[in-house]
Formats: sequence, structure tokens, C-alpha cells
Amino acid sequence: MELDVDGVAERVSTGALPSWDDVEHLVQDAFERNRGVTAGTVADYIPALAVADPALFGVSVAEVNGAVHSAGDVGHAFSIQSISKAFVYALVCEELGHELALERVGVNNTGLAFNSVMAIELNDGHPMNPMVNAGALATTALVPGATADERWAFIQDGLSRFAGRRLGLDTGVYESETATNQRNQAIARLLESYGRITADPVEVVDVYTRQCSLLVTARDLAVMGATLADGGVNPVTGERVVSQHVCRDTLAVMAASGLYEQSGEWLFEIGIPGKSGVAGGLVAIAPGKVGIGTFSPPLDAAGNSVRGQRATAFLSRSLGLNVFASGVHGRPDAQLHDTSTEGQER
Repeated sequence: MELDVDGVAERVSTGALPSWDDVEHLVQDAFERNRGVTAGTVADYIPALAVADPALFGVSVAEVNGAVHSAGDVGHAFSIQSISKAFVYALVCEELGHELALERVGVNNTGLAFNSVMAIELNDGHPMNPMVNAGALATTALVPGATADERWAFIQDGLSRFAGRRLGLDTGVYESETATNQRNQAIARLLESYGRITADPVEVVDVYTRQCSLLVTARDLAVMGATLADGGVNPVTGERVVSQHVCRDTLAVMAASGLYEQSGEWLFEIGIPGKSGVAGGLVAIAPGKVGIGTFSPPLDAAGNSVRGQRATAFLSRSLGLNVFASGVHGRPDAQLHDTSTEGQER
């Protein structure tokens, strides 16, 4: 995970952000520092995504007070893809409750690729967590509704309330994914064989494919993330989307598994929950503070946006978002006695 943090003074998390002007400047700085990065490859296993312009790049930060700061291509629409997993999980948790979601889907990292079949077999058919494809399909299967269309309407409405505007479907991406989603169909059939989903697996995959094909922007992702940061209330519209405890559960799962097998490294370097998508989107959340949304199509080997990770790392450090960062209370650092080398041989 190559990050743009050289020379960045790290702020300690205090519960408050810098001034509006400082946040505005730092968002622009995150964009300028990374716009020239050329590392990564645009996803091509879904044909409709392969045509994305690799130069596109946008960074947006939405504060819990409703302020939004943006730089770059933040109005460019792209398919939400796997980022939808986190928000559909939140909607399902709101409907079914903490215990049932925990039992049916799970919360533990698989340590394997997002579309791993082996992870299912190694865990006796348990999907493990909602951020990998098996868990996401199990989550979508739990969406309320008597028909596939009703379940789809529930998802589209819910994710639109997170974004604060009506989200539409990218039919080209939906059709392209439908023609190439045989692996997800196999995963759904395998989950059915273990009794982990009881709905028609073909319909489950279709609804899941539609949810991944919803169009969002980097600004939308920032607002969606800020809704989780603000205890479930959209800070732009003022509408409650989910409850506070659902936000807590969702952010915990995102922290553990949102960046797939790189989740530990992400948390070690950046220190806030996040979720990536194969179209180049990335959302990160600092509870009680902000949601960060970025868009840049080139991905690393794990399927995470290269520029998005770098920009988010810069913002985490410069805005004091890392939930693990701390300072000494009430004593200047210069007055502290450094014992880090005591007892070592010289």
C-alpha cells in the first residue's frame, strides 16, 4: 500500500476538525499531491468498466455539520460497485437487528480475496462478513420484500437516502456485469447448498448486480459516509436513515474487512473505517467528524483505488482523523522523559 504521507505533519484526533478554510485547503492539497500518480490498472474483468478514463480523479469531504469540500472530478458519475455492500448491510441491520445479522452474515475477515469460494468451504458455508461477495450476497438475500423488484426498490431507496438524492441505475454496467457474473452465481448456489440463503439464488445475484450498478459521485460517497459518521442522520438533508447502533456495527465491519485482505494494513496506516469499489470509488469515515469520498479508476492488485488510498491517507493525517492516534495529556512533549532506549546496550 503506497501512500502519500511524506512530510505530512500528523494531527492527533481531538474530536474536532480544523477550521472550514483549513479543511478546504487540505482537500485541495490532497487532490493536487496525487493527481499526477499513474500507478494502478483500470478494472477490465467487467467490460463496461474497462473504458473508464484513468485520469479521472475527485476528492470530497463531507462534515457532520453539512459542509462539503471538494476538488477535482467530484461530479463524475460511476457505478458504486462493492461500496454498496456497507450501506445495504446497514439497511439490513436496521431491519433485522444486531444478533440476526451477526449470525447470518458474520463479521470476521477471511484473509482471502473478495470473491473467494475457498473461504466459504473453509468456514462450513458461513459467508464470514458482508464486505466480501459471499457475505454481500447473503446480506442482499435478507433484504425485505416479497419479490426481487420489491427488494431492489428497498435498496435503491435506502442508498438514495444515504446520498441525499435519487440514485439511478447504470444499465450499461448492469448488463455487462449480468453477462459476466458467473462466479457470483456459483457463490450464491454454494451458499444455498449450505442453507445460508433461502431466496432464489438467481434473483439474489440479479438484485446484487443492480445494487452494484447504481450511479454515484465522489461527493455522494462523502455524504453517504458522513451519514454513518453522524449517527445515521444525513447531515445534508437532515433525514435519519439508520440508527446510531447500526452505524456503530457497520463501521466496525468496515474497519475489519472493508479493504479485503489489505484491511489490516489500511487500518494500520490510515486508521479509519473504509470501503472500496472496483470502479474506482472509495469511502472512508471518521466517526463524529466526516465522510471522505474519492474516485479514481486505476486500482492496485487487491482492487483498491491507488489515488483514493493516497488521498485518504493524507487527509487522515492532516485532519487528525486516525482513531488510534493519541497524544500526551496536559504535558508538553519536550518535558517528557524518553525511556524508549533505556536498558538497551550502547
